[in-house]
Amino acid sequence: MSEMKIRVLVVDDDQDQLALAERTLSAYGFEVRTHRSSLGVSNLVRTSAPDLVLLDVNIPALTGDKVLALARSQAPAATKFILYSASDESKLRALARASGADGYITKSVQGEELARKLTALHQKERTAEATPAAR
Repeated sequence: MSEMKIRVLVVDDDQDQLALAERTLSAYGFEVRTHRSSLGVSNLVRTSAPDLVLLDVNIPALTGDKVLALARSQAPAATKFILYSASDESKLRALARASGADGYITKSVQGEELARKLTALHQKERTAEATPAAR
């Protein structure tokens, strides 16, 4: 029986960053879709139902935390949103908490480590902070 691929939507205004993320994650068995604008993310999340959304924080028009707020209401309940930025890690962590993101990853994380972190975030209980996983 084949294992289902983790579906990831990567949102970033940097075409090179999108290409790198797509190549890397595809090589590690993810099903990757990319989007280059903050506009239209809510509809894309609703129609493609990704498992994870990797959102660049510093994107023109709407920042990643604002996109998260809009897209979350359109996303399936199991979809997890991860903020992705070259910003200082402590600032990124604070923004992730304040915006209700399910996690954060700095852009310095690449290759196998990026795949590993996304897999771990995918497997983590979405309500882990609210209630400990008892099952």
